[in-house]
Amino acid sequence: MMRVVGSTSSPQTLSPPPNSSSSSTISRCAPPTHTSASISADDETCGSPKWIGKGLTCVCFKRKGNYQRICMNLTPLQEERMGRLKQRMKVYFDATRPDHQEALRALWYATFPGQELKGLISDQWKEMGWQGRDPSTDFRGAGFISLENLLFFAKTFSASFQCLLKKQRGKRAAWEYPFAVAGVNITFMIMQMLDLDARKPRTFIRTVFLQMLLENEWTFDLLYCVAFMVMDKQWLERNATYMEFNDVLKSTRAQLERELLMDDVLRIEDMPSYSLLC
Repeated sequence: MMRVVGSTSSPQTLSPPPNSSSSSTISRCAPPTHTSASISADDETCGSPKWIGKGLTCVCFKRKGNYQRICMNLTPLQEERMGRLKQRMKVYFDATRPDHQEALRALWYATFPGQELKGLISDQWKEMGWQGRDPSTDFRGAGFISLENLLFFAKTFSASFQCLLKKQRGKRAAWEYPFAVAGVNITFMIMQMLDLDARKPRTFIRTVFLQMLLENEWTFDLLYCVAFMVMDKQWLERNATYMEFNDVLKSTRAQLERELLMDDVLRIEDMPSYSLLC
């Protein structure tokens, strides 16, 4: 069954719809002979991260029979951008804030240009794929950043956004996923995948993301757009229905992780699935 994120890390069940170039360096190599901490036998037999050194963030893990190690010191710019991203993640949607109300209106008009919005609480919102008349109730958990992601997608890749909104590609299921709620779930999935709440990078994926963030502050938002396209593509390939959304989301995450770990992927634009965006 498809789920919509809730106020905790455990998503909340969704009810069925009715009838219907940088100054830091990353190295990927075998671990050096001398480090400030030795590699234990446990590290040799499992994929758990091993933190090495003081002041230098390192992840050491075993992959395909060989050690892969990534070390980096965050530059001031990386720290600044990561700080802003984490701050965005902490903002809950507040229907009483004028700026949040304005962002919601902006999303409507970016989605339905020329179609007048009757109110922030209206049956019109169901056309976008919200669960009810008040979209603010669907932002819990992923928060305001999920609205920002949708708005970024609508304004930056409008053709792709409209294609997904209107379900224009491929043979669609009779019981489709609701577009807007799916977008909120994708934001939540990416935050979990990148482990952004952790104080230090604990995964190779997050460290790769940090390097990409140095190249482009909008890396998270771009990754979101790619993720949405990948999700819809996998939905079509699996001939999935509404009840299989969570499985599709898991396979979407797996594909994103594979692409982010490719040696020649240094920016979101280098990901093979970026070509899905118009």
